[in-house]
Amino acid sequence: MEKTARELLKDKNRIVIKIGSSSLTHAETGDLNLAKIERLIRVISDLRGMGKEVVLVSSGAVAAGRQALGCQRPETLAEKQAYAAVGQARLMMVYQKVFSEYNQTAAQILMTKNTIVDNVSRGNARNTFDELLKLGAVPIVNENDTVSTYELKFGDNDRLSAIVSALIGADLLILLSDIDGLYSDDPKKTPDAVFIEQVDELSEELMSMGKSTTGSDVGTGGMAAKLYAARIATDSGADMVIANGDHVEVIWDILNGEIKGTLFTAHKSTDFALLDYIESVHP
Repeated sequence: MEKTARELLKDKNRIVIKIGSSSLTHAETGDLNLAKIERLIRVISDLRGMGKEVVLVSSGAVAAGRQALGCQRPETLAEKQAYAAVGQARLMMVYQKVFSEYNQTAAQILMTKNTIVDNVSRGNARNTFDELLKLGAVPIVNENDTVSTYELKFGDNDRLSAIVSALIGADLLILLSDIDGLYSDDPKKTPDAVFIEQVDELSEELMSMGKSTTGSDVGTGGMAAKLYAARIATDSGADMVIANGDHVEVIWDILNGEIKGTLFTAHKSTDFALLDYIESVHP
């Protein structure tokens, strides 16, 4: 019997996991949720133990900086960059410490749009990912918010994670967010919105369903960003799942073929070119 698209997820080997700020922080305070981070790292370490390659795209630098500095949500670009400068180091310190407890090595990769646009930088980045994965490390990726003003203002880690997936030839992208998946409408505003389990074609009608808003106080990517990420990932040949990050163990459910989150099935484009999906660095 032919395996279903969900059952095929069990065989995925090179996996990119994106976790948003709202999934990494306490809703009441915006402070880092260390218990959840520890559970996420335990899941990733187990995946590594199974021989799978894992890349983590992690938000939370600005939120971590906000916690360290005891400030409110930043309003200006300069504030965001300052928070990120403090928070990125703090976030990596947490990841390094907890990963080491599970005998895993975490590596930091900070990217800007120029990393992908420039042919030499893009090749170097791909080689770095490949070498880190070959060495058994877990690359932890974020935008270099401290210096990349254009990315910080317009970018989001949903899109970044899809770009990373395409860059490294991942076969599965998991977006962990504060929503269960894709609905026919915003379920917070429309109680009878229909949950969509699987998407095999990203039609224009479906893309227009995305809302470029988010109910979180710490995140930046809404459903429109996630659908655009799905287009990049699936065109590059990776399946993608949007799932709720409240319980990070949902990663196991996804990889066991259970119907959790919305699955976007891959349909690799024969003429796929990553640069076609990157906006100009000069808006």
